[in-house]
Amino acid sequence: MKLNADFTKNIVIRPDDYKWVPSPMPGVERMMLDRIGDEVARATTIVRFAPNSEFSQHDHDGGEEFFVLEGVFSDEHEDYPTGSYIRNPIGTAHTPRIGSEGATIFVKLYQFEKEDQKHFSINTNEAPWLPGLVSGLSVIPLHEYGTEHAALVKWAPDTLFSPHQHWGGEEIFVLEGTFYDEHGIYPKGTWIRSAHLSRHHPFTKEDGALIYVKTGHLYMKDK
Repeated sequence: MKLNADFTKNIVIRPDDYKWVPSPMPGVERMMLDRIGDEVARATTIVRFAPNSEFSQHDHDGGEEFFVLEGVFSDEHEDYPTGSYIRNPIGTAHTPRIGSEGATIFVKLYQFEKEDQKHFSINTNEAPWLPGLVSGLSVIPLHEYGTEHAALVKWAPDTLFSPHQHWGGEEIFVLEGTFYDEHGIYPKGTWIRSAHLSRHHPFTKEDGALIYVKTGHLYMKDK
């Protein structure tokens, strides 16, 4: 399967575009955002687990990065509440077990460099916010490796950022509020993938926004 597999193109998927499909495991549904491959794939996906569902033990042959959007995601290692960011590098394994709340996660598979072996989780509800590049922005850094940078960015209402170009591309998932640029309006749940050397001029209005953002990862590996 190839889905949104041309990384030279900008892609926007809003909640109204979601089409949930069942996974091979009962009680687990997926909204596929991009994908190259079948069950073993380089993939970016929203995965929704029903309450008390389970997923079989699996190895992370290409690495796994995910952010908990709703509920509590659990495995044999830990419970990860809403707002948790987890990196499971190549060679790790786990067995997801979901409790009575269910869980929804934003997950990226087979997108790790072999040398990127940092294995960790961050509960962003407890992490300190740092000042951003302009007034009205606050940042929680999540991960850096090579040219890749991942962070949470909180936008106060009516914040304007400078126009900029995305060297290595940019990927955004809107977690709260509404994100804007000159190209469109992006409500909570929107996924935006902007190609290498694309440009935009982002801003917020009265409700502000909270976004997961990753930059610098869509050129060297995916050009």
